[in-house]
Amino acid sequence: MWTAVDHFRQGILAWVLGDHSAETFQALWDILYLWKCYFYVTDGWKVYASVEPGDHIISKRMTRVEGENTRLRHYLPRLHRKTLCYSKSVDMLQHSIGLLPHYFKYREIPVFG
Repeated sequence: MWTAVDHFRQGILAWVLGDHSAETFQALWDILYLWKCYFYVTDGWKVYASVEPGDHIISKRMTRVEGENTRLRHYLPRLHRKTLCYSKSVDMLQHSIGLLPHYFKYREIPVFG
């Protein structure tokens, strides 16, 4: 799971599921690019520079991202590294992850009839 966060606000701005490839980052970048961000900060993984050159800052101070990842793992047991209690289905994982940021932001879970 790849996440994008705002350094100054709590919460996840965007996320995608996938491996550590440039294709997965490209899917996330396609979402972020629409927001016309001035710069982006990453941990220096090699695929970041290959997708979008420009105002890329490399830093190991990724406390906001790590905090959000910890919060996701806390509230979604299916993200624990070793668990037998929950389905590892990609569809269920996407639905679970999609609901949690919505709940954090609006304090309600949408119910579709």
